[in-house]
Amino acid sequence: MRVLVTGHRGYIGSVLVPELIKRGHEVIGCDTGLFEACEFHGEMIDVEDFKTDIRNITPSMVAGFEAVIHLAGLSNDPLGSYCSQLTNEINCEATILLANLAKKSGTKRFLFASSCSIYGASGENLLDEQSPSNPVTPYGRSKLDSEIALMKMADSIFSPTFIRAGTVYGVSPRIRFDLVANNLTAWACSTNKIFLKSDGNAWRPLIHVRDLAAMYVDLLESPRVEIHNQAFNAGGEKANHRIIQIAETVRKVIPDSEIVFANDAQPDKRNYRVSSEKINRLKSLQRPKWTLESGISELYTQLMRTPDATDGFEGSRYSRIEHVHHLIQTGILDTDLYQLGNST
Repeated sequence: MRVLVTGHRGYIGSVLVPELIKRGHEVIGCDTGLFEACEFHGEMIDVEDFKTDIRNITPSMVAGFEAVIHLAGLSNDPLGSYCSQLTNEINCEATILLANLAKKSGTKRFLFASSCSIYGASGENLLDEQSPSNPVTPYGRSKLDSEIALMKMADSIFSPTFIRAGTVYGVSPRIRFDLVANNLTAWACSTNKIFLKSDGNAWRPLIHVRDLAAMYVDLLESPRVEIHNQAFNAGGEKANHRIIQIAETVRKVIPDSEIVFANDAQPDKRNYRVSSEKINRLKSLQRPKWTLESGISELYTQLMRTPDATDGFEGSRYSRIEHVHHLIQTGILDTDLYQLGNST
């Protein structure tokens, strides 16, 4: 297929693009390039692309594609809380714009990067795709609103699918250390302290970035009848972990590390366990290959080979909200997150 991937140079996109190419797909990218300075390890695959803000997408940019994989947007709760209005504009309104243009151009498949954050504060219950949503952040709300709008656009030709990913972890050329498993591993490598900023009792569903990339490609290639206008929780059979359990796995992997809590550690209102039984029933999908321990082990090994990464893992290079603040302070972005001096 000829596939447009938005956000193709980000944490997930930089892993997904090589997988798509390996499976024989023609890939065109669309990315602002805001995170070009956030390299970690591994080669970035260059593909033809549009360097443009998703809010400025045009009909010509989406013409001629059989499928769109839409990853671009404000990518987590802290960044989504920068300005709730902007989060809605970028994550929801721009998604609807892109989908409308894709539908008008004849695109058949539209894979949307949703999030388990739509479940929000849901306690101990195991949630499937029919469970009530309860987003507690602008980011979670923007993903839910996008799903609702896209579902209404589905018809006999245009087929949206919603991938509700858990918290992603693992090595990527554009790694992020503002994700819990990656962050705790970096703390342990840098200081031997596995630093918990909450009380550690909240649940998180996790998925390795390479397992998630493989899921996207498998869904893209799945029979339409199996995935049309449906949401899928993306994870493995043992995807759910309390944050303290993640910390304990890091301690098991990294020698001489110990768990410590911030003085102001409080319960995290984002708390959800999800069932990924539905996606794992699809015959066309590979089963997840990574465990939390194997993913942390790989990241630990790579961090030991990349000591400069641990020096700034909490700073602007590897934290999306910190990086955006840095770009604003240095005059690269305006406060509406448009690149100064660049009309696209």
